[in-house]
Amino acid sequence: MSLTTGPAASEAAPTKTPVAGKRSASRPGRGPVGRHNLHGWLFSTPFLVLFGVFMLFPIVATLVMSFTDFGARNVTRPLDARFVGLDNYTQLFQDDTFLKSLFNTGYFVVVGVPLTIVLGLLAALLLNNGIDRARTFFRIGFYAPVVTTIVAVAVVWRFVLDPSDGLIAGLASELGFHAPDFLGSSTWAMPSLIAMGVWRNLGTVMVLFIAGLQAIPNEVREAARLDGASGWQELRRITVPLLRPTLLYATVITTIGYLNVFEEPFVMTQGGPNNATLTVSLDMYQQGFNFFHMGYASAMAYVLFVIIMAVTVLQLRLMKDNTR
Repeated sequence: MSLTTGPAASEAAPTKTPVAGKRSASRPGRGPVGRHNLHGWLFSTPFLVLFGVFMLFPIVATLVMSFTDFGARNVTRPLDARFVGLDNYTQLFQDDTFLKSLFNTGYFVVVGVPLTIVLGLLAALLLNNGIDRARTFFRIGFYAPVVTTIVAVAVVWRFVLDPSDGLIAGLASELGFHAPDFLGSSTWAMPSLIAMGVWRNLGTVMVLFIAGLQAIPNEVREAARLDGASGWQELRRITVPLLRPTLLYATVITTIGYLNVFEEPFVMTQGGPNNATLTVSLDMYQQGFNFFHMGYASAMAYVLFVIIMAVTVLQLRLMKDNTR
């Protein structure tokens, strides 16, 4: 069997040149891509509808209401609400009650966030390294308050903080002291709620730090120990620097949660005594659903939103610079 070579071979197998204006067969056409896009949009439609109805529309409606005097008289006739411009926002910063709630929220964040982060890291270190037996039991115990309903939490903490028959009052009585009225005192009410909030949210931060600790290579720690590093030096020089991404995430989500604190004062104190535990979210709820000042409450919501955004961006910039 002979193979044809030379000019004859080129004549026997002429090459095909693509015709101008026609797409090559090896390149995919737009038809299948367009159909794939259509299928994607069809599958996304249920989410987009739910997001638009239950998220996007309320967000836009709240923003519009914040510039109106929308109230109880406009519930059945919302279009009768009058446009008041920035009056709601101006009135907010002249309202002593709102300024008090803003201060209380800041107090809750400034004290509660560091306590939650430090205690969560300490619990994670103990459960990851220090406790070998019943480790799963302790992890579940620390995380249980996160998934416990606020009603059950309130029952437990009312028993603990009760000034006459509570757990702390009983212990203080045995030691010869008199326990203060934790929830009825303007001095002790907010620290008591902060303690309750830290207890409830400690498990979430602990789980995040345990995941971060387990991602640290053992070779790094072993090398530090071989070099003679103490436990404190290992924690300071190796563990904490390698945990900075986890620390950033835990700090941001904890701060956002504490800026929105609502359940603890709502269930335990209703903002009292003398507005000592009134937070922005609770004040917003009372203005909107107790007094039906919907426009005013909407302005509160957007002021809180701007504060959360500003604090989050500041945290991300400061802590990201330290992680580089």
